[in-house]
Amino acid sequence: MLLVAVAVLPPGGPAFAAPAPPAPSQPWTFDTPDQVLAPRVYTPTRQEDAVAPAEAAQGTYDLIEYVPLRDAARKVACSKLTGPYQRQVESWLRLKVDGKQSATDCRAIRDFQRKYRIKPDSGFAGPVTWSRMQLLSARKNPNAAGKCPVRTYRVACVDLGRQLTWVQKGKKVVYGPVPVRSGRTAYPTRGGWHKVYWKHKNHHSTLYDTPMPYAQFFSGGQAFHAVYGSIYTTVGSMGCVNMRLADARTLWGVLRTGDRVYVWGRRAAG
Repeated sequence: MLLVAVAVLPPGGPAFAAPAPPAPSQPWTFDTPDQVLAPRVYTPTRQEDAVAPAEAAQGTYDLIEYVPLRDAARKVACSKLTGPYQRQVESWLRLKVDGKQSATDCRAIRDFQRKYRIKPDSGFAGPVTWSRMQLLSARKNPNAAGKCPVRTYRVACVDLGRQLTWVQKGKKVVYGPVPVRSGRTAYPTRGGWHKVYWKHKNHHSTLYDTPMPYAQFFSGGQAFHAVYGSIYTTVGSMGCVNMRLADARTLWGVLRTGDRVYVWGRRAAG
């Protein structure tokens, strides 16, 4: 099944710095490699930390749902295909949970996509749609289940199950929640307690020759950092916690070297 991205260009035309995601060689393999080198290879300097990352148009990929080619060709028709998050989306919308796309499912999903300006609004239960639902459910109180330990100091919470990150101090959420993309099955983001030990604003992976803007390392080569493509994929990262550019930029100003990070849960397979 060939997948394509149908994008809506921002006002003023396609003048932005971010490259389009690469065309996949097989379904559901959009991804950007992360830095997985040991920390000893890094030689940060005060000057390096002062360099600002290259800019990309904010929101370029935020609401673009990757859909099968046959759906992209039918811009008006409702999708008849079962999405990778079909059951989850059906449950969230209180539909019959059978994991199979129906006309009723498509209409309900399409209404949701139109309400939250997800493009294309074809009714396909993809990663963007499911991520937005997760975010909406968590927005008022992301730590309602008490999974992230409450401390008097700042704790960056990484919920692998819901693919969300926020920062709390005591019971007060001081940042987020925001959507993220954590490590895939073969390269999982390490769970438990960690500490932000190095921040590098304009980091570049020497292993993958890939930019890692606003990188904040907390466990070996694993870090919070922005990506210039989409974080909404069914395949995870190489271990880092990938973020949208604007979210990573804001988190950079919230966390300090020495702040604690707590990671828990399990990302869905992929």
